[in-house]
Amino acid sequence: MSRRNISKKRFPNPDSTYNSYLVSLLIARILKSGKKNLAQNIVNGAFDIIKAKTNEDPLVVFEKAIRNASPVVEVKARRIGGSTYQVPIEVSGFRATNLALRWIIKYARDRVGRNMSIKLASEIIDTANEIGNTIKKKEETHKMADANKAFAHFRY
Repeated sequence: MSRRNISKKRFPNPDSTYNSYLVSLLIARILKSGKKNLAQNIVNGAFDIIKAKTNEDPLVVFEKAIRNASPVVEVKARRIGGSTYQVPIEVSGFRATNLALRWIIKYARDRVGRNMSIKLASEIIDTANEIGNTIKKKEETHKMADANKAFAHFRY
C-alpha cells in the first residue's frame, strides 16, 4: 500500500440490460476465469427466474435483498497490549454493499440446485424476504459486534 496517496475506487460501468451499478458489481463478483459473458448470462437468467417467481421487477427485488443483507456494524481484530480484541466498528456504505454481494454469492454457490441461475435467484428471493443463510450471516455479524460492545472504546 502506498503511503503517498489514497487509491481511488473505480466503479464499473452500469449494466447494459438493467443500467444499474449494483448489477454490474454482481456480475463482477460472479465472474470466474475472465468469462464475463457467462457471468452475465447467469445474472440475466437469475433475474428472469425472479421475475417469473415473484411477478415483480427483478431489479427492485435485488436492491431490497442487498439492503436486507447489508450489515451496519462488524468486528475487526485489534491488537492492544499483547492481546487481540474484537472491536466493533461501523461499516461504510460501499463495504456494506460489497459484503452483502459477497455473502449472497457465497451462499448461492453453497445451495443445492441444478445451475447457478436457479441458486442465485433463490438466494436473492430469500434474502429479499429476510430468510436464508445470507440474513443469518448478517445477524451473526451483528451479534458478534453486540457481544464485544465493551471494547468499542478501542476503536481508534
